[in-house]
Amino acid sequence: MQPIINLKEIPCFGVAGNFTGHLEQAGEASDFTKIIADEKNAPKAIFPTYIPGAKENVPQFLGTFPFDSDKIIFPQGEQKLQIEPECALICDVTWSENKITDLVPVLFGASNDCSIRKEGAKKISLKKNWGNSSKGLSQNLIPIDKFTRGGILDRYRIASFLVRQGEIFTYGEDSAVRDYSYIYEKLISWSIKKLNTQQDEGPAENIGLYLNSSTRPSKILLSIGATRYTQFGETNFLKEGDKSVVVLYPEQKYRPEQIAQKLKDGNLKEDKEISVLSQTVFIH
Repeated sequence: MQPIINLKEIPCFGVAGNFTGHLEQAGEASDFTKIIADEKNAPKAIFPTYIPGAKENVPQFLGTFPFDSDKIIFPQGEQKLQIEPECALICDVTWSENKITDLVPVLFGASNDCSIRKEGAKKISLKKNWGNSSKGLSQNLIPIDKFTRGGILDRYRIASFLVRQGEIFTYGEDSAVRDYSYIYEKLISWSIKKLNTQQDEGPAENIGLYLNSSTRPSKILLSIGATRYTQFGETNFLKEGDKSVVVLYPEQKYRPEQIAQKLKDGNLKEDKEISVLSQTVFIH
């Protein structure tokens, strides 16, 4: 039985640059030139999208809950908004005093780490949380048996689509979860290090300070990186009335074209082995 998760009580984060080529497609690679990565294809940073309950040391806008499983509200004054199709993990957190000593992923699901594309934003988080209904997480979260090779996530793929005026376009490259640059034990080790030691420099923030200000939570959400875009996804931004769809599906059961057909038929959510996030874009 799936545990009950109240996302409003959980600090939420994303991983920048965990699929080779995504940052270049998004026009954001130059933001990270001063950040020294662990190795060539390593992700660049962890960024915050929501920090509940913090009274000090945290930018006020990060206290606004940005997740919505049905809609995206277009940010006022902006023009370029892109889907970021990702696998998100709900993790149990172990603390020793003010440091995280372990992360154990217990659930996963489809996530849209939706982002504003604009030059000059000093922090990644400023392009991620612009208010209510900025991002999305599927309501169907799937239990993780073990976060290692041979576990359930070895069999899952990430697909994403934009539905515009009834026509379906493939938005991100259909990608295996196992093909993230950092995954499993390597991702966990890197994430613990970043959560504890990342400094406020360039587009990155001191998230260890944020977590301690949020009374050292027992769970966090970690959205582990956006896939590369198709040519359509790279060059087409969201418009009013569009529908953003992110799907995590078992590859042993479905082929990519079958997932697209199920989206067309409107029955993706009938299979509980599939995690689906479908959001309609509204402009207020």
